[in-house]
Amino acid sequence: MSSDKTLDYYEVLQVSPNAEQETIQRLYRVLAQRFHPDNRETGNESRFRELSEAHAVLTDPARRARYDVAYHELRQDRWRLFSAGHKADDDFAIEQMFRLTLLEVLYSRRRIEPYAPTLYANDVEGMLGRSREELEFTLWYLLQKRLVTRDDQSRLMITADGVDYLEQNYRAAGGGRRQLPEPRHGARSDAA
Repeated sequence: MSSDKTLDYYEVLQVSPNAEQETIQRLYRVLAQRFHPDNRETGNESRFRELSEAHAVLTDPARRARYDVAYHELRQDRWRLFSAGHKADDDFAIEQMFRLTLLEVLYSRRRIEPYAPTLYANDVEGMLGRSREELEFTLWYLLQKRLVTRDDQSRLMITADGVDYLEQNYRAAGGGRRQLPEPRHGARSDAA
């Protein structure tokens, strides 16, 4: 995984970096069948090539080990970039910045892709350089406050309350990188 090659094999196969071989094999078979060029409904030759490349690397123990070293270095670099760009003194401020960043990502997706406004958690992991475990608290909070919701395929999307919250608090947050006040205006804190 060199700097000029940005393909995230774990994201391509929609698996965790900790996924076992059986999981990788199972998901590859499902996705390969869906995106195989011979599939008239959902076939996609370039997506199929990406899946095949990811499968070849992640199922070969030596190639996966080499890939994982580069993969984890890239994730650390992303984290350092995020941390360096933010003057957070504690975990609370960092968490609040991640919440706002996630809302910004989903807001942009909603505006740019109005007919496909959702993102998988894996996509968000890659964009923010945060693992699923690190995102879990952030997602839980935003879902509880009803600023973000999941569709029937567990894809994430911003809600109208999330848009209102982001737009109302963006300037007060210094362009989106400082602490935000607690959401109010109709966003409930009970279980989603």
